[in-house]
Amino acid sequence: MPLPFLTADRAFDTADDVALPYDDRDQWRRPYRPGPWRVGASALLLLLASFVLFAAVIIAATGGPSSAGVVFGIAVVVILCALRMLRMGAWVSAHGVRQVAFFTTRTVAWQQVASLRTVQQPVRWLGLPRTVQGQALLLVRQGRSTEPMAPLLTTHTSDFLARDGAFNRAADAVEAWADEYRRGR
Repeated sequence: MPLPFLTADRAFDTADDVALPYDDRDQWRRPYRPGPWRVGASALLLLLASFVLFAAVIIAATGGPSSAGVVFGIAVVVILCALRMLRMGAWVSAHGVRQVAFFTTRTVAWQQVASLRTVQQPVRWLGLPRTVQGQALLLVRQGRSTEPMAPLLTTHTSDFLARDGAFNRAADAVEAWADEYRRGR
């Protein structure tokens, strides 16, 4: 007797990525699923945090509370870094597009968007200084120079590495949101 809810080999429909008609369009949402590299790195950080928390409990039981507090603080910082890493990426809503990086967040209203386009260009590999040839979704703002901002999405980030189809679906979704909301619904 097959139990499809317990297996991971079932095919995922692309209809799952489409927003339901009763969903609130004013809420910020990511138009794609986080990639395996991002989820794996965050899981490893959370695993490290569990060991550090266990060490804090041992230090609290055997040593002074001040040193246990320092180790507990380190664990909290590691947990916050893992959660921020999961939050990174491009987010869209009826208000605009938001690019969340590790330390910064930039929001651009749809009325300020002059164009969104996918281009072939050298992109950074997993955010490292090394560049490789790939695709990037570029946003150009109105009233600014024609130079685009940093790419919203690239094919070699931790969300889309070796997932070209997911990049294409996400870029199309962001472009569709831009077309819909730049015209004013």
